[in-house]
Amino acid sequence: MAENDRRILGITGAEARDFLQGLVSNDVPAGPDDLRYAALLSPQGKYLCDFFMLWRGDTLLLDAPAALFDDLRQRLTLYRLRRKIGLDEVQLPVARGSGALPEGALADPRHPSLGWRGYGAHFTGDDTDWDALRVANCIPKAGIELIPNETYLLEAGFERLSGIDFRKGCYVGQEINARMKHKTELKKGLATVQIDGAAPVGSEITTADGKTAGRLFTQSGGRAIAYLRFDRADGPLRAGEHAVITM
Repeated sequence: MAENDRRILGITGAEARDFLQGLVSNDVPAGPDDLRYAALLSPQGKYLCDFFMLWRGDTLLLDAPAALFDDLRQRLTLYRLRRKIGLDEVQLPVARGSGALPEGALADPRHPSLGWRGYGAHFTGDDTDWDALRVANCIPKAGIELIPNETYLLEAGFERLSGIDFRKGCYVGQEINARMKHKTELKKGLATVQIDGAAPVGSEITTADGKTAGRLFTQSGGRAIAYLRFDRADGPLRAGEHAVITM
């Protein structure tokens, strides 16, 4: 199945790799068979856009959510300054599947259950229930669990999803991520929970005494991705009329 909610940004020019390397949360891939997941952050260390990075010839491609594409390109244009690089949209179909890896496709780097991604009209995806896989493995999605100017990468599980490299050099927002990694214990974050029924995305999760414990997001098969305050998530929880149970 083609992913109609994606757009591709092509970065061209001799300085393309160095330019992006100094901006994003993960190392830029070194070769054509390497698909990597990363994010662009605000100077305050908050999520702005996530994307996959890959090379096609001399062009570095960013496979990004369509809803965030224009803002991504605008921000990269501001960072470009006098570098001799191009930032242009590339018309390239994206397909994904969960079966055997087709020739030329690339494994999704976030989690083995997420299968492969293929770039080009010759790839045909399948009808996998991606929301069910995301919920089962706590994989956030842009516009739902990943909220621009609000989400922190470590709270969203980006280290587990191979979307952040703490060994690389500086990038925008790097200091905040390093501090959260090495100097603090996460008190909030995404987790998979059980839910009795279903509630609207964004529903508040509360404790038995009415205190806010988090919010509910994607749901599938009696489970959901929730953003939780961990210190309030060890007792009975509810999202409206629905019982929520941590796993």
